Amino acid sequence: MAITTTTAMRGPMALKDWAQLLLLGAIWGGSFFFARIAVAEIPPLVLVLFRVAIAALALHLYLGLRGPTFRLALPHAGLFLLLALVNNVIPFSLIFAGQTELGAGVASVLNSTTPFWTLVLANALTSDEKLSWNKLAGIALGIVGTAVMIGPGLLAGLGGPVWAKFALVGASLSYAIALMIARRFKGVPSPVIATGQLTASTIIMIPIVLSHGTANLFSASPPVWAAVLALALLSTAFAYILYFNLVASAGATNASLVTLIVPASAILLGFLFLGERLELFELGGMALIAFGLVTIDGRLFGRR
Repeated sequence: MAITTTTAMRGPMALKDWAQLLLLGAIWGGSFFFARIAVAEIPPLVLVLFRVAIAALALHLYLGLRGPTFRLALPHAGLFLLLALVNNVIPFSLIFAGQTELGAGVASVLNSTTPFWTLVLANALTSDEKLSWNKLAGIALGIVGTAVMIGPGLLAGLGGPVWAKFALVGASLSYAIALMIARRFKGVPSPVIATGQLTASTIIMIPIVLSHGTANLFSASPPVWAAVLALALLSTAFAYILYFNLVASAGATNASLVTLIVPASAILLGFLFLGERLELFELGGMALIAFGLVTIDGRLFGRR
C-alpha cells in the first residue's frame, strides 16, 4: 500500500478539535473508574444494556427539548444498526471476553492500535485521509508510549492465550470499521447520530440480556447506580456527541487518536482523585504519546 501526500489530505487539526479530543480522552478515561464500581454488582452484559439504554433515553429527552428532530435518523435506520454492532455490541463483547484472560495493560496496548487500523482502512476507502509518514510515525510512537506507560502491567499480562489477544485486536478493528461507517452520516447532526447509535444498541442488547434471565436485574446499591448514571450520561451520551462531532470535523483517523489518550487520562485521573502514585515510566510513556500526537498533527514536523 503506497504512502502518498495527495492534496486531498486533511490538514492539521484545529484548536477546537484538539480540545474535543483531549476532553473525550479524559471522559473515556474516567469511564474505567465508573465501570470498575458498577461491575462489582452488575453483570457485564447487563451493564452494557444499562449504559446504552440510559444514554439513549437521555439523548431522546435532549432532542425533544433542544432539537434537532430525531426524524433525521429514521432514513438511516439500517446504517445505525450496523454502527451499533461494530461500535458497541461487538467490541464490548470482544473486550469483555479478552479481559477474562489478559491483564488490563495488554488490553490497553492492543486497544491503542485502533488508529493504525483506522489509518489503513481510511487510506483504502477514503479520498481525504491517506497514509503519510507523519501519521505512521506518530501512531507508532503513541502505541510504544502506551506500552511504556503501562510498564509492569504489560509484562504481567503477556502470557495470555493468543485467542484473547486476537479478541482485543478484533475490537480495535471493529472500532476502526465503525469510524468508516460514521463518516457516511454527512449532514446529520452529532446528537442525532449519537442518539441513533445508542437506540440501536439498546434494541440489540435487550434480547441478549433477557435471554440470560432477569433475576436481580435492579438490585444494585445506590453508589453503584450513581456510577451507572455517570457512565451512561457523561461517558456515553455526552461522550458520543463529542465523538461524532470530532469525526465530522477532524476525520476518522484523528478521532481514533482518542484511544491513545484514554489510558493516559485514566492514570492521571487515578493520580489526581484516587491518590494513586505516578511512576516515572508512566510519565515517560505519556511524553511519548504526546510526541506522537504532535508528529501526527504535522505542524511541528513538515510532511514528507
